[in-house]
Amino acid sequence: MNQPKIMKLAILGFIVLMGFLTLTNTSFLTIDPGEKGVLFKRFGGGLEKDKLYSQGFHIVWPWNKMYIYDVRIREGFDKMEVLSKNGLNIAIELSYLYNPIESEIGYLHDEIGPEYLNRILLPQVRSATREVIGKYLPEELYSTQREAIQDEIFDETSNSVESKHIHLDAILIREVQLPATLKEAIERKLKEEQASLEYEYKLTRQQQEAERLLIEAKAKAEANRILSSSLDDRILQDKGIEATERLAESPNSKVIVIGGGGDGLPLILGNN
Repeated sequence: MNQPKIMKLAILGFIVLMGFLTLTNTSFLTIDPGEKGVLFKRFGGGLEKDKLYSQGFHIVWPWNKMYIYDVRIREGFDKMEVLSKNGLNIAIELSYLYNPIESEIGYLHDEIGPEYLNRILLPQVRSATREVIGKYLPEELYSTQREAIQDEIFDETSNSVESKHIHLDAILIREVQLPATLKEAIERKLKEEQASLEYEYKLTRQQQEAERLLIEAKAKAEANRILSSSLDDRILQDKGIEATERLAESPNSKVIVIGGGGDGLPLILGNN
């Protein structure tokens, strides 16, 4: 076999090998669980925005291209510095849960592309965070209004990105860093407020106890008054006679003088 023929066969073999590699790399692909594909047909109308390819094995012509998107919920993080209502600089760390809207990935790819996180979602999160926190004081962000601020940032961001084919699941404020002096002042203020609330609680309890004792004393005084007004001399004499009769019936030795006591009551002289 002469050399020119060998060269032709080598070139032909190289072309076949490259064609095979190209075909296997572009025509046979697998979409993994949690992913969806959208197909771009180079000679057949472009991007199929309304047709999705689900997980599994697919065959694609070499001149077409499948774009695969992870549609599972993912978590992102961001650190930024924002200004509060009174102009103080606050460092804040956020986390957010997001994913592309599954049924709209064709439109997402056509309008934005795979870099939708950095091109759309992250700028919207930062913009909403700056706008919302700018309406609050540092102590509100640090304590009482934190959850409300999270919800407000979420609502504003979600409304902006839904129209861009992105679903926002949640936004969380993970950490807030204030200047040391401001943080100490806020913590001191919170402790003072807590101590004030505890003091007010104790005063309220003491006042309630005092009112209870006063009511109880008034009730006892009224009972004594009613009892005293109902006990005349005749009733007392009757009670004394009843007591004398019971003593006379007892086995203990005693001397009873009838009428020897004051008001004509019996007088007990002895009791062994």
